[in-house]
Amino acid sequence: MKLFTVALLAALLFVVAAPGDAETVRIAAQKTGTFAWELAVIRSHGLDKQADLTIETQELASPEAGKIALRAGTADIIVSDWLWVSRERSLGAKLTFYPYSSALGAVMVPNASAIRSLADLKGHKLAVAGGPIDKSWLLLRASLKKDGIDLKTDSTLVYGAPPLLAEKTAGGEMDANLNYWNFCAALEAKGFRRLADVADILPKLGAKGRTAMVGYVFDEGWAGAHPDLLARFIATTRAAKEILSSSDAEWETIAPLTGAKDAATLHAYRDRYREGIPRRPIADEEADARTLYRVLASIGGRELVGPAAELESGTFHHAIAGD
Repeated sequence: MKLFTVALLAALLFVVAAPGDAETVRIAAQKTGTFAWELAVIRSHGLDKQADLTIETQELASPEAGKIALRAGTADIIVSDWLWVSRERSLGAKLTFYPYSSALGAVMVPNASAIRSLADLKGHKLAVAGGPIDKSWLLLRASLKKDGIDLKTDSTLVYGAPPLLAEKTAGGEMDANLNYWNFCAALEAKGFRRLADVADILPKLGAKGRTAMVGYVFDEGWAGAHPDLLARFIATTRAAKEILSSSDAEWETIAPLTGAKDAATLHAYRDRYREGIPRRPIADEEADARTLYRVLASIGGRELVGPAAELESGTFHHAIAGD
């Protein structure tokens, strides 16, 4: 069925593509990010050509560089989260968001650790990737606060860069590590245990399903001026996702891009990536985002979300066929 879906998507791309010169969409993406994996699949399978697209890619060193490129008008599409989009909208920018992935981080512990529940983190050293206003960390804190536990005061916290904290955790310097999903997958391949996925705590905070926190971000004026171009680009990414969802051989092809050092790590990347492919209606995604935004605003404050207490109207883009 998945292979049939890929074939059908490819056929649809061919049908909707207008004849003539290929239209160009400018992408700013991290060279080592998961978006680069999809773009590689698009190129290798000719999905861009089938959609009559030319995809120009700027390879960047960090997510912040992508935000700068988008705001400067040198990129049409980047990958970021709806928190940033809502904040930018509250400050006057007309950016909008379309779901890319619901893959979130997890709390990882050594397999032999005596820590068996999130409550057991009290009194232990917890490494937190991304800093004190990282959204996964705030969601974890908010969830445990419902049980009367505040890890900010009940545990020893170490903030730092994701790769550094993953390395220190693997070396035994940390009791537990809340990290981004790809670093968690790498730890998992080394025998670490997932104490809890951030996605698993979202229902406790009011979400109805796996919520895509990360998405394609673009200016709504650009989207309004190029609706067919955007629709074809989204269709190509859907087709690439379906290929990565159904073909294990494709993962062997893109293995060098993932940085996986062994088969176990590559397989962990594959499985967690697949779990994060969004398959829900946009309306459901937006409803959960609104709920989680309130949680994040209450615990992260203006430093995280800016002046808006609610998710800004227009944060989610609704004009893609199939939504």
